[in-house]
Amino acid sequence: MNKIINIKNTLVAIIAVSLISCNTSNDSTSKKTSENPFKTQVDSILNLMTLDEKIGQLNLPATGPITTGSSKSTDVVKKIEDGLIGGLFNIKDHKNIYEVQKIAVEKSRLGIPLIFGMDVIHGFKTTFPIPLGLSSSWDMEMIEKTAQVAATEASANGINWTFSPMVDVSRDPRWGRISEGNGEDPYLGSQIARAMVNGYQQNDLAANNTIMSCVKHFALYGAPEAGRDYNTVDMSRIRMYNEYLPPYKAAVEEGVGSVMASFNEIDGVPATGNKWLLTDLLRDNWGFDGFVVSDYTGIYEMRAHGMGDGVDVTSLALKAGLDMDMAGDAPGIDAAFIKNLKTALDEGKISITDIDTAVKRILTAKYQLGLFDDPYKYCDDNRANTEVATKENKDFARKVAAESMVLLKNENQTLPIKKSSTIALVGPLANTAVNMAGTWSVSTDQEKSNTVLDGLKTVVGDKGTVLYAKGSNVDYDLELEKRGTMFGKDIPRDGRSDQELLDEALSIANKSDVIVAAIGEAAEYSGESSSRTNLEIPQVQKDLLNALLKTGKPVVLVLFTGRPLVLVEENNNVPAILNVWFPGSEAGLAISDVLFGDVNPSGKLTSTFPMNVGQVPIFYNHKNTGRPLGNDQGNFEKFKSNYLDVRNEPLYPFGYGLSYTTFEYSNLKLDKTSITPNGKITVSVDVKNTGDYDGKEVVQLYIRDLVGTVTRPVKELKGFQKVMINKGETKTITFTITAEDLKFYDYNLNFVAEPGDFEVFVGTDSSTKLKTTFSLTE
Repeated sequence: MNKIINIKNTLVAIIAVSLISCNTSNDSTSKKTSENPFKTQVDSILNLMTLDEKIGQLNLPATGPITTGSSKSTDVVKKIEDGLIGGLFNIKDHKNIYEVQKIAVEKSRLGIPLIFGMDVIHGFKTTFPIPLGLSSSWDMEMIEKTAQVAATEASANGINWTFSPMVDVSRDPRWGRISEGNGEDPYLGSQIARAMVNGYQQNDLAANNTIMSCVKHFALYGAPEAGRDYNTVDMSRIRMYNEYLPPYKAAVEEGVGSVMASFNEIDGVPATGNKWLLTDLLRDNWGFDGFVVSDYTGIYEMRAHGMGDGVDVTSLALKAGLDMDMAGDAPGIDAAFIKNLKTALDEGKISITDIDTAVKRILTAKYQLGLFDDPYKYCDDNRANTEVATKENKDFARKVAAESMVLLKNENQTLPIKKSSTIALVGPLANTAVNMAGTWSVSTDQEKSNTVLDGLKTVVGDKGTVLYAKGSNVDYDLELEKRGTMFGKDIPRDGRSDQELLDEALSIANKSDVIVAAIGEAAEYSGESSSRTNLEIPQVQKDLLNALLKTGKPVVLVLFTGRPLVLVEENNNVPAILNVWFPGSEAGLAISDVLFGDVNPSGKLTSTFPMNVGQVPIFYNHKNTGRPLGNDQGNFEKFKSNYLDVRNEPLYPFGYGLSYTTFEYSNLKLDKTSITPNGKITVSVDVKNTGDYDGKEVVQLYIRDLVGTVTRPVKELKGFQKVMINKGETKTITFTITAEDLKFYDYNLNFVAEPGDFEVFVGTDSSTKLKTTFSLTE
């Protein structure tokens, strides 16, 4: 007993020293520094630890509700008392977290506090659009604030670590987790990565209203073969560096505190055990000094990859630079740090230095979070009761959702709808609160989200009439529907027949002035392990939509989706299409704001919508072949790179999105025709609002490098501005281009800007033809 008291007194003394050190420099989340300000304290604690306690710090079990995987840790309390756990995830109540933290601090031998993580992906209780939808706002300030709000709410509930942002570039909408990322472009993805990291961390992890960010999934997870989740990824280094790695690197440059390894392999070695990825690139090349955590059971899964037994893969992961094992401490999982590191050490496959290095990184993160100062800093009843799901936060979420929606079509100004109308609201997504927040909304009170029906009735009030009918189930196939409505997001099957549901919908449609069809994917049709080969709206809903069109009434398709869909038939036949993604907890009100014109839609696609699944993967910044199609009309040419049955062009290109008003671009100018490596060019363009509404436009700038030592994309996004332009107003928008914007990784992976000619394009989306040229001189 005296020994334990003495050890704890020693730890108290160490913590006191740490507080003095912290007072000398309050910037505990400084953008990456070469020296650890907590080195002395961390080393002192490390010297007190047994081998079991060291390994325990690398153990991150899952507790509470689990939405990924099927295993659950057992005997958690005993393991915490024994110092065998470094952190927990999936606990979200501050009172529970307080009790668990109390066990760690007061009952374990050394009293080292735990870190608490959770998938706070697009909001906590106040839920914002799914990340793919949020990216469509193209508003970095707003995106950063969503992360800041999420951090405030999560930290008020005891959470201090989030597994977000996911910055995987993806060009394949078959992959379900495209919904969790920012689309297909590395430049835009990098800007969003920076905004999210800053939003969560605010460059001050010592504050009680910020949380540590974890960028994922490192790396290349968004490019699986066949679009199937967890599948093999194989690509050249030059493609990695130019197209897929930039968003991760941007997050590291912004000081992200942690990184999550991806499930896929890279150059034949799973990322979880890939030393080139986790050490050579991430730490040695990029200078990352935080810690790396596995994805859920990621170490164990290397066995199925064929990397060896439990001791082999455990050793491989630690030696590669992985510091923390997520969900390895679970029944049936025989490849985990806590189960195998001692054996690996005895067999000489790892060294004690390898273990100590990982432990130091975890302890440093806990110092950065201020947990040694106050382990209960995130357990505040007052904050939990006053800072979560506030009216201010909900109002902001409503605004964000409206700003993220993309108007895909608006023939004959079908939208906006007059509030005095009689509106027939039809569709299986029209009155399902639990589906509004979309996938990866694990902390949302799903049933409290407002539905489309709620929103329409609230906004219309007594000015008009809203009639409602479900119209159809989500899918003819009951088993498929079950797979797409998991995790409490069920849309109960109606007991009536398909024909009875349709008849009811047609009955109210015939009484209406306009029909609003709320259809598309259910929330879990996208997300983790939700890959699809058919990218069309489920057939039962297509049949419903076609029947509604035959009434002759104007139809507005309110599209719910977590990915680009194939919408050729809908684009040909439906007068108006508003893509609302999954808008979050304020979905119904935000959708109504746009439908009635209280908000003019300004979202732009960040992922290309294909003509059919056969075009996938499809993206705007592709390379040319040696036989590019030689006509601007997209007409078929034999022995050229095209299809027999469909044009090369997508249905909706990257950057596309309409408004209730119209914008005219003109007078594209450069202030000079060439720049030196140290110079700059100013690009200007006039944008006029030629319609009848004030509106926001995302002005986009693209560059093409015409000649290179390696092949270059046909176009690359290099700048954008979201600007408000009043009706009749003309604004001159300016961009600056420097040699830095022209750089790329060459054949030898040198980051270079090569002299030569460049085209610059400015317009409303990536298909813009308005262009001029300049050159970079020696």
